[in-house]
Amino acid sequence: AALPTAVNITWSSINFKTILQWQPKPSGYFYTVEIHGQTSDIKKKCILTTETECDVTDALKDVKETYVAHILSVMPAGMDNFEEPPYALSEKFTPYSQTVIGKPEIKNYTQKGSKLNVVIKDPLTPYTFPNGSFQSIRDIFQHDLEYKLYYWKDQSSGKKDATTKSHTFEVSVESTKNYCFYVQGFVPSRRENRNGQTSVVHCTTGERGIFDEYGAEVFIIIAVIAIAVITLAIVLPVILCKRKKARAAREKEPLNGV
Repeated sequence: AALPTAVNITWSSINFKTILQWQPKPSGYFYTVEIHGQTSDIKKKCILTTETECDVTDALKDVKETYVAHILSVMPAGMDNFEEPPYALSEKFTPYSQTVIGKPEIKNYTQKGSKLNVVIKDPLTPYTFPNGSFQSIRDIFQHDLEYKLYYWKDQSSGKKDATTKSHTFEVSVESTKNYCFYVQGFVPSRRENRNGQTSVVHCTTGERGIFDEYGAEVFIIIAVIAIAVITLAIVLPVILCKRKKARAAREKEPLNGV
C-alpha cells in the first residue's frame, strides 16, 4: 500500500526565517523535505523526521529565487522498498516577495517644541555577513524597504502618517500636546503582502499632558486663587497694622485728657 503523503502544506516566514508546516503526524513512516530552486541544487532538510514542520531558512539563502518543497513520505530503513518515495508538492515560495516584515523596534523618540523625532531599528534576519554579524531586513531590501509612521494627538482619534526610506522620522506636531505613534515597514514594489507587522505603540509625556487633560479653565482658576492668596498676603498685614495703630492711638487718648 502506498504511504500517505503530506497535506495542508504552508510556508510561514517572518524577516526571512522560514518554517514549512504540513499534516498529518506520521505513523510507521518518516518525512524528508527537499527544497527545489529554479537554478539551485536540491537541498535536503529534516531527513527522516517524525515532525510536521521544518526550518528551511538556510536552504533559501538566495532570497530572490523561487522555491518549491517536496515532502517525501519515506519507509523506515531496512524495509525492501526500491520505488521512489511518494511526495507532496508545496506552493511556490519567493522569500524576497513573500516573507512578512516583522515588528520594527522603536530605538528612541523625542518631542521638542513642535517636532516629534522617532528613530527605528531595522529587524534582523537569520542570514549573516561573512564576519558572522546578522543582516537586517534593510541590508536585504535596500531601497525597496520603507517605513510608515502613524501618529495622533493623545486621546484623539485623528491619525496622520509620514513615510521614510531611512530609519528616522521628523514630523511637525503641536507643542502643547502629547502624541502617540507606531511604525510599520512596507515594500511598495510588492504586489501582495506589502505591509509588515506594526510596532508597539509609544506615547510622549511632558508637562503639557496636565494641560491637555484638564484644559485651560483649571489653570485660570488656579491663577485666580494664586492672585487672591498673594493679594491677601500683601493686604492683610497692612490692614492689621493699621488696626493695631488705631487701637494704640485710642488707648492713649484718655491719658491725654487727664
